[in-house]
Amino acid sequence: MKILLLGKNGQVGWELQRSLAPLGELVALDFDSPGPLKADFSKPESLAATVQSVAPDVIVNAAAHTAVDKAESESELARAINAEAPAVLAREAAVRGAWLLHYSTDYVFDGSGSTPRDEEAATGPLNVYGRTKLEGEEAIRASGCHHLILRTSWVYGARGGNFARTMLELAQERETLKVIDDQIGAPTGADLLADLSAHMIRAVRADASLAGTYHAAAAGETSWHGYASHVIAFARAAGVALKVGEEAVEAVPTSAFPTPARRPLNSRLDTGKLRERFGLVLPDWRWGVERMLTEVLGR
Repeated sequence: MKILLLGKNGQVGWELQRSLAPLGELVALDFDSPGPLKADFSKPESLAATVQSVAPDVIVNAAAHTAVDKAESESELARAINAEAPAVLAREAAVRGAWLLHYSTDYVFDGSGSTPRDEEAATGPLNVYGRTKLEGEEAIRASGCHHLILRTSWVYGARGGNFARTMLELAQERETLKVIDDQIGAPTGADLLADLSAHMIRAVRADASLAGTYHAAAAGETSWHGYASHVIAFARAAGVALKVGEEAVEAVPTSAFPTPARRPLNSRLDTGKLRERFGLVLPDWRWGVERMLTEVLGR
């Protein structure tokens, strides 16, 4: 099996290089890859030549415009990367009978209510990022290609910047922190998504009826405030010197931090379909966060 991985240097892409390597020949690219083959998602049609040159059995698209606020002011670029490029990949996958695995987001929903959304729930994105990611999903489904679309939420990785790192840096500088408590979701590790992806690719190659859209996120739920409090408590227990105490993390509403893009308050995703159809158990979000923190802190 030959696998073409696009967006290899992002948080999920970096972990996918590890998880996909045992499955077959892996060609991993990004927009600045050396050599003739590139993955420039700002020029969607250029991706067709890359796919044709590699001739993969599976395309894994880990590239995306994920700067939610910037997307509001650069909607054309966000649409090219999040919608037009996946459409090109889906078209090429359909032509050659290849599989396409693509990552989407809880931001395709409007975030109302308090119950987890399943895959059949009505969509209603609140911002450009969500709208363009939904357009990408729809283009893939309309193409008729063999596909897996994984909607996920609150993704983090040990490599690069993330919410936990930011909280720890601030906690070393300040005596109090204000963190949003009315947005609810499940922090999901890039390593978990990568391992799920490898398992699902093997499964669908053996049973094409498993194709479709799935919700993929860690188990449990928390707010950004709960997430921050857990990170600070774990770091303190590990011996990290922090100015702020766990009790000094103040809970505030989303309105306390106005942003160009509206965020959904309810990011809960129902993962029952994935767990049942693929026979998987998704770990609690704390497990992945603590594993990531252990690596980041060198403890």
